Amino acid sequence: MNENNVAAVNNVTNWSGTCYVTPLLGAFLADAYLGRYWTIATFSTIYVFGMTVLTLSASVNGLKPICDDKNACVPNGLQKAVFYTGLYLIALGTGGIKPCVSSFGADQFDDSDESEKKSKSSFFNWFYLSINIGALVAATVLVWIQTNVGWGWGFGIPAVAMALAVVSFFSGTRLYRKQRPGGSPLTRICQVIVASFRKVGVDVPKDKFDLYETEEEHESAVKGSRKLEHTEKLSFFDKAAVETLSDRKNGSKINTWRLCTVTQVEELKAIINLLPIWATGIIFSAVYSQMGTLFVLQGNTMNLHVIKSFEIPSATLSLFDTVSVIFWVPVYDKFIVPFARKYTGNKNGFTQLQRMAIGLVISILAMAIAGTLEMIRLNMVRENNYYEFKHVPLSIFWQVPQYFVIGCAEVFTFIGQLEFFYEQAPDAMRSLCSALSLTTAAFGNYLSTLLVSIVVHVSTRNGGPGWIPDNLNYGRLDYFFWLLAVLSVFNLGVYLLVAKWYTYKKALGTSE
Repeated sequence: MNENNVAAVNNVTNWSGTCYVTPLLGAFLADAYLGRYWTIATFSTIYVFGMTVLTLSASVNGLKPICDDKNACVPNGLQKAVFYTGLYLIALGTGGIKPCVSSFGADQFDDSDESEKKSKSSFFNWFYLSINIGALVAATVLVWIQTNVGWGWGFGIPAVAMALAVVSFFSGTRLYRKQRPGGSPLTRICQVIVASFRKVGVDVPKDKFDLYETEEEHESAVKGSRKLEHTEKLSFFDKAAVETLSDRKNGSKINTWRLCTVTQVEELKAIINLLPIWATGIIFSAVYSQMGTLFVLQGNTMNLHVIKSFEIPSATLSLFDTVSVIFWVPVYDKFIVPFARKYTGNKNGFTQLQRMAIGLVISILAMAIAGTLEMIRLNMVRENNYYEFKHVPLSIFWQVPQYFVIGCAEVFTFIGQLEFFYEQAPDAMRSLCSALSLTTAAFGNYLSTLLVSIVVHVSTRNGGPGWIPDNLNYGRLDYFFWLLAVLSVFNLGVYLLVAKWYTYKKALGTSE
């Protein structure tokens, strides 16, 4: 698209962020009306269509931008429109896949069976591993094809692969356990809020058994959802479950906008309890997003040669993040968990909150490594007057540690987040809560965009090149990495306070 550094960084982060916001739509449809199976089926088809449009934009004359001898392309308005239409169709398709696939996979394990329940924790590890194996292929084979063969093939191959994946998904239809959609979760949340404020003057009884709940032993009023135990926190919303004379229509039928079950109230409490944990994931995601933007720009200024006749594309370095995940997942599952279990007594080695905290600490180290490397690179530029050099004689492989450390942080934080938001979600809101966890990546990308924009504005207001100019040899990219490290330290402190306050939910009839 022939965009400058700042425009390219912002477009990448904005699109990536959109890919993590659209899951809110897909999750709502899955939990409320379609169920996870049909949501995956529908949105994966949209994804394939988006990949097809993207392939056409890179291979069909008239849709493909014309490039000169120096490979500089100047797309017209139509070509840009087709390209971004394909990209954002993919973002829409992603919206139904991301929040449902991991939840749908976890649904295949029976919580009433202890052996299956134990295996479910490992499922999230190996699910994330499989994603990263695909990412490894993308970061090596596909990047090479896009760079050396052409973007048409680079987009066409994953389009065909995704079409085959959809066929594979449908082939297992008869074997799947399918959870029933429970109706609109947003409606149930609004009912609790409205009922609570309608009864603002009503006292909550001291005995929790005096609060309204259905008579069934474990099945709640919400289709396909277990009852939730009453909790003491956020007791204001308990008013919605206090029965009064005016709560029934015509003396018998319950007005659900005046009286809600304990489980319905606890659903809202569970969502509110998740929000502070969710918010602390945004800074981590901003750190993670640097791999696709500023790490790549940093790598572009370094020596790209593996041997004299071969240069490695800087974007390919992200494969070391993927390799790191592939390395750390089995190490975590087979060695770290059994070792930690001996000391913590927890069957999973760490609680989900402890696991995420470890990842946050590791992410701080990653930013410190990236900042230190950039300081070394800039010192080399200043000492040798390399300002106009496109590539500084410092091997790009010095970036490997920062990618590898972020991969390790992913295994702790992102996988822990996947499991945490699935397990702590009410049964009928699991897709929605999985989508909620994914939006941390969206807001992390948006935060990164905001920080880049603010930094560029502030650091260039006196006419200087700023921290992130097109020629990074004149910039101070290291300052930006250290800024993220400081923000991550502050974020860790907030997380530890929030985690200490958090209460795990418990469904009736289970040992959760």
